[in-house]
Amino acid sequence: MKNIFLILLSLGLFVSCKTNDKVTDTKKDKVISSHSSDSLTVVGDDLEYDLVIRDAKFISWLQSNAKPKGAYTQNDLKNKNIRYITEWNLRASQPDHYNANLYPHAINYQKNIDYGYDLNYRLYNYFIYFQNTYNQNLLDGRIPTN
Repeated sequence: MKNIFLILLSLGLFVSCKTNDKVTDTKKDKVISSHSSDSLTVVGDDLEYDLVIRDAKFISWLQSNAKPKGAYTQNDLKNKNIRYITEWNLRASQPDHYNANLYPHAINYQKNIDYGYDLNYRLYNYFIYFQNTYNQNLLDGRIPTN
């Protein structure tokens, strides 16, 4: 089984309360688990890829601020994610120039793999959330507010 484990942000300021919420995406029949208030796990369309986001505020931001699913095509999301990931990985590889707390790990995202719409949607929205929340500009342009 191909596993991709994406850890996007590990900050020292995690909320310590625990929950065991489980949400099922009715369109795709995949499970999105919130293991605690500071992580979100998304299982890809083919149940082979995981996206783990460790940021307590992202889940509520996604539910209240993100454009609805279908606002972008999967190809658009993939292309945007590739650009964001390229810059993210550059910053993660240069901890002397960029805050290592903001870019703790490189993201293992391969262009030739179809991760599915749901994973790409959440990943793209995380980049929007991240830039606006932590005042970062990954592409040296206008940061979408979503």
